[in-house]
Amino acid sequence: MKRVVVIGGGAAGLMAAVIAGREGAKVTLLEKMNYVGKKMGITGKGRCNITNACDMSDFIKNTPGNGKFLYGAYERFTNEDLLQLLHDAGLETKVERGGRVFPASDSALDVRNTFMKLMKHYGVDVHLEEPVKKILVDDGTVIGVVTDKETYHADAVVIATGGKSYPATGSTGDGYVFASQVGHTITDIRPSLVPIVTEESWVKDLMGLSLRNVELSVIAKNKVQATMFGEMMFTHFGITGPIVLSLSHTVGKLMRKKNIGTIGLDINLKPALSPETLDKRLQKDFDLYSKKQLINGMKDLLPSRLIPLIIELAGIDPQKPINQISKEERQQIGYMLQHMPLTVKGLRPVEEAIVTAGGISLKEFNPKTMESKLVKGLYGAGEVLDIDAFTGGYNLQAAFSTGYVAAMHITHPEAF
Repeated sequence: MKRVVVIGGGAAGLMAAVIAGREGAKVTLLEKMNYVGKKMGITGKGRCNITNACDMSDFIKNTPGNGKFLYGAYERFTNEDLLQLLHDAGLETKVERGGRVFPASDSALDVRNTFMKLMKHYGVDVHLEEPVKKILVDDGTVIGVVTDKETYHADAVVIATGGKSYPATGSTGDGYVFASQVGHTITDIRPSLVPIVTEESWVKDLMGLSLRNVELSVIAKNKVQATMFGEMMFTHFGITGPIVLSLSHTVGKLMRKKNIGTIGLDINLKPALSPETLDKRLQKDFDLYSKKQLINGMKDLLPSRLIPLIIELAGIDPQKPINQISKEERQQIGYMLQHMPLTVKGLRPVEEAIVTAGGISLKEFNPKTMESKLVKGLYGAGEVLDIDAFTGGYNLQAAFSTGYVAAMHITHPEAF
């Protein structure tokens, strides 16, 4: 019976523990927090966005951080395989907009409880509040793990400690330390899926205002670098929300380039309309409110808090009577509605990111097995590796799939 130690009780660690246990290994799961799945519990606003219902090829496209490394893992364990495992264990799920898959109960607790039930069923020995100190290696082969309580001898060890984001959930970068202690390279650790900080002070005036069905573009070197459609929200420091988080990956990459210059953001408040159609819509509203001042003539078009800002950005007196607005001024308003500008100041710190970009170098791991090329019997799974994806269930699927592959290779190396 193979002795397996899994370090970390997040998505990757839970999957690795369950599958290794199912396949006959003697499994010990070590988690430093007081319960498992803590970070998993905050995904999808506390509902746990388990995976996405899209085609597996789309998972690679939605993983800008080294998605190609996951081809082998996704072939062996798909989103359908994951849902089959959870459904068989009694968890009901549902699919929402954008293919996002959630527990039918809208409770992340049910996902955690399902994994706890599976671990109990397969005899996984779970140790909570037991931080790992180091991994033991002898002559290039892993032999065990030392915690602050005891030493565990092992034939295989899975590092599944997560990244460095949301440290309150236990993701404090421990895995990078363990891996580097045994010779692994850690790439540049940075935030991914994180709010964007902007130069403009007026965002504070709009704090809490959510926008739906808008288009956000990242501009650098006078070119559109990336665009996303969906929801965003203003904060006291800048902007956040699903499309902002996804575009933060592009912003982060641009910030690391030399001589990139200013990075701008462009909000299209009316992406469904062509400039000509939008101008006709403005004309219609202006005809309706022709006797009012400009500030009072755009209430059918925009949230009230945005109106004075758009007028200010267009450089027009808000008190000007609408029947005195020139064609050029009207077109300038239309332009601002589709090109509301912001300037990137930076990203919020990695501790506030949903996902960490960077991690243990993938060059040192076998993508078919998740085993280290440097230390026999040592495996990496999930966010601790240099993998990061967009929001929408893609990161959790990456964690589940890599955890599964690691466990299967440990227990059935002959099948690889």
